[in-house]
Amino acid sequence: MTKPRSRNLLKTIPGLLISAFFLWYTFRGISFEQIRSLRLSHPGWIASVLGFTLASYALRCVRWTHMMRSTGARFPVCARVLMTSLAANNIMPFRIGDIMRVFTYASDLGASPSAILSTVILEKLLDIFVLVLLFVAFMGRGVSPHSRLTAEVLLAISSAGLLIVILGARTLEPIIQRLFARLHKNPGQPSKLHKIEHWLLLALDCIRQIGIAGSLFLLVQSAIIWGCEGMIFVSGARLISLNADRIGPWQAVSVANLSYLIPSSPGAIGTFEWAVKTSLVSHGASEPHAALYGLALHAWLLVSVTGAGGIIFLIHRIRIHNRTPLLQEIEHLPEELPE
Repeated sequence: MTKPRSRNLLKTIPGLLISAFFLWYTFRGISFEQIRSLRLSHPGWIASVLGFTLASYALRCVRWTHMMRSTGARFPVCARVLMTSLAANNIMPFRIGDIMRVFTYASDLGASPSAILSTVILEKLLDIFVLVLLFVAFMGRGVSPHSRLTAEVLLAISSAGLLIVILGARTLEPIIQRLFARLHKNPGQPSKLHKIEHWLLLALDCIRQIGIAGSLFLLVQSAIIWGCEGMIFVSGARLISLNADRIGPWQAVSVANLSYLIPSSPGAIGTFEWAVKTSLVSHGASEPHAALYGLALHAWLLVSVTGAGGIIFLIHRIRIHNRTPLLQEIEHLPEELPE
């Protein structure tokens, strides 16, 4: 048990070093006097930050419940599992929260891991698509050609992925069946290829049952979710009278959340602050205030989401009398695809 834990610890070190570098790069040259100069100029905006945070994550729970509708999973269970997984992603490496959502909580949701995985993939594609659209729409003058090219590539990939998932699920099923029929050497004997085929077909069936109209509705929900998230950034900027233009916070929300794609520590510590600072400076904000704003906003999001998810997790464990340590549960996650 000790050796796997040691290997996992060693794997987290590069991410921690990356986070440390981005924190140093973001906050270098900022003096203590500049930190003290930051004030809550308009405290009334605190209510807006709280309200849009609640709305953003409540709508995420509603969206995932809609994705899981074909499995029969209900809102209270979906909300509990989603918030728990988001909290775990913020404090544990390797996106453990998403892995737990697929495997650990499959029985709670009454769904197969493959069906849950298909919704997680669709959820990520929708989020990346909307975030890249926001980035392209609100690019600042200081954005480099390399960043523009990266945004266009991400937009193309996410658009293609969404079209394939939404429109091609029904078409892909017979193609996959024919492909695996050729690959199976012994059709009558179970193998890893049979498991992969079984998983793919179950995942496609879950997406197919959502349907085109349902997928378009999910896209609208995603736009509203990220609109609420953007208003958290706008409200935070108004709270401290940040001297950026009106579209600065909207570019910041897209770049900050896309920074989660950069390998780093859990919660994207460092990369998030760097992304927010870079975005706001390109829209007229001063470097010290932009960096401190990014740090304060990230701290709020981490504390609120992790706190809410952690409380929900603990209440559920107390209610079902589960005393198994969380790390022990994670160590028993399957190493290969179950049937």
